[in-house]
Amino acid sequence: MSDVNAERAAGPAAPDPRRWKALSVALTAGFMTLLDVSIVNVALPSIREALGASDAALQWIVSGYALSFGLVLVASGRLGDARGRRTMFVAGVAVFTLASLTGGLAPAAGWLVAARLAQGVGGGMINPQVSGLIQQLFSGAERGRAFGRLGTTIGISTAVGPVLGGVILAAMGPEHGWRWVFLVNLPVGLLTIVLARCYIDPVRDPEPAHDLDPWGALLLGVGVVGVLWPLVSEEWAPVDAAVLAAGVVGLAAFLWWERRQERRGRVPMVRPSLFARQGFAAGALLGMVYFSGFTGLFFVLTLYLQSGLGYSPLQAGLTITPFALGSAVTAAVGGRLVSRMGRWVVVVGLVVVAVGLVATALVFAADPGDVIGWWLVGPLLVAGLGSGFVVSPNVTLTLEHVPVAQAGTAGGVLNTGQRLGTAAGVALVGALYFRGVAAGDATTAAVHGLVTTVALVTAALVVAVVDVVQRGRTD
Repeated sequence: MSDVNAERAAGPAAPDPRRWKALSVALTAGFMTLLDVSIVNVALPSIREALGASDAALQWIVSGYALSFGLVLVASGRLGDARGRRTMFVAGVAVFTLASLTGGLAPAAGWLVAARLAQGVGGGMINPQVSGLIQQLFSGAERGRAFGRLGTTIGISTAVGPVLGGVILAAMGPEHGWRWVFLVNLPVGLLTIVLARCYIDPVRDPEPAHDLDPWGALLLGVGVVGVLWPLVSEEWAPVDAAVLAAGVVGLAAFLWWERRQERRGRVPMVRPSLFARQGFAAGALLGMVYFSGFTGLFFVLTLYLQSGLGYSPLQAGLTITPFALGSAVTAAVGGRLVSRMGRWVVVVGLVVVAVGLVATALVFAADPGDVIGWWLVGPLLVAGLGSGFVVSPNVTLTLEHVPVAQAGTAGGVLNTGQRLGTAAGVALVGALYFRGVAAGDATTAAVHGLVTTVALVTAALVVAVVDVVQRGRTD
């Protein structure tokens, strides 16, 4: 009997009466970690001036977070499945909060990069537990609603980050305001730890220590770092090619080892059969490709508006607000529609996102000058409305056939793909933008970056359409 069928045969367990409060606590921490993906963007010019940070350091401050985030996701999800999701969740929040304090007090760019790497570790420990808790606490239509709230959290946290960052910088001043971008996490993190111990049940599924698959964790770590490292490097160098090759070998060795573990009757970190479950492989790939365009968009917009047009951090953040509003409106709706429309919700959302991004690129190409913020309201609102139909429905469909016992691991795999996409998108779009700026044409550089995001969203659309076709053939 399969894992999913075994769960169904066992019958539905009584729902935890605290499940919605537990979800709110989990989403608060998830919001905090995802907010730090984009809130830093508006602070980059201030960080450059205050700490004398180079372009390479700025890219590391953004992409290094994604690197360490992605490094620990799968292992953290596996530990949460085996040792208790609340334990891993609280530990992750503690690491993230301490790293935020270190970042806020950083005396030099190197210290801030190190703090961002540590923040990424904490974020990577937290996020698989969030999706795992949703799988554990909710079922049926309620699960779609819960993932809808997660989608709203993802959309709002990533898009509202520049606004909140701008408000903090405006209130605290550009010289020290960037420090409060990190320090604001302290009270949120401490309160989250307290509430987690009140509302999240410390459920665990004890397993023998040897079944935690430390060799699998090591091989996966080598693979993820090897692939991500060249993406977050400012310039391609021969050593990057060697690191990338080592990463590919590490991932291949990881897949071989996991199959070997399963054949020997042991519990691998990631069951190879997970990728054979309907929709999982396609959903993970779609999330990776979409996030490469999704986060690359904010990187180029916030830099261009401030460095190219002289917008204040708050003005730059407010310019992107329509995307956040649109995503917030449709994310919850998408979580409800996905049970009836399936992958078509994602297809429609990606088409709408692509239309909004094409319109955004055309506005930049028209170069309306300082009033560009007003011209961007409509296109970014359209893109945000589409994004709400992409993120949470894709998570729901990707994890739909995953048994609860593997929920944390599966969430870790899904999030790893998203972090790989984030790093790749920022690296690609950032490289195009900085190259154009160096050539003396920031507007054309921004257009090239935006066109690249359109191409990435279109690639995600192709993945979604292929999955719709394959699902139709198997129904």
